[in-house]
Amino acid sequence: MVNMRSEVLFIGGRAGVGKSSLAFELHAELAQAEIKHCVIEGDNLDLAFPPPWEYQLAERNLAAVWGNYRDLGYLRMIYTNTVSVRFTEELAAAMGDDPKVTAVLLTSSDEAAAARLRGRIQGSDFQDHLERSIAAARELDFSTPAWVHRISTDDRGVKDVASEVISLLGWTGVGSED
Repeated sequence: MVNMRSEVLFIGGRAGVGKSSLAFELHAELAQAEIKHCVIEGDNLDLAFPPPWEYQLAERNLAAVWGNYRDLGYLRMIYTNTVSVRFTEELAAAMGDDPKVTAVLLTSSDEAAAARLRGRIQGSDFQDHLERSIAAARELDFSTPAWVHRISTDDRGVKDVASEVISLLGWTGVGSED
């Protein structure tokens, strides 16, 4: 099993689109099916001030964290980060084991994202978050490679979106040790 090729799902999208909710639902469904996997929230790999982006800290930390999972026999990873779908080559390279890559850009209308953000952001910085979300949506739409799957989350439940993603992955029905 150690020599088997790993697989990674990169989930990207604007703030308020449902990346974390999707990752948690995928985790629940895959765990229920006894599919061995891990979930990594990419935002936590380089969350610091001042931002350390010029040092490729996210990639360095991903290499370390994935190495620990890989040593324990994990072959499947779900990775969330707003812009992960734009940097799949760099992130996959950081994994160090030539993974099979699937990438999904979650999309939503500005109104749907605003409603979701209102539910979790309290205080005076709501408008700033919303404006960054709108700008990120435009940039992601423009700069995400065409091969990346685009899935709208508007008027859809997380279980419905998860079912669509699981069908893209083909990770079910293979047992917990695959």
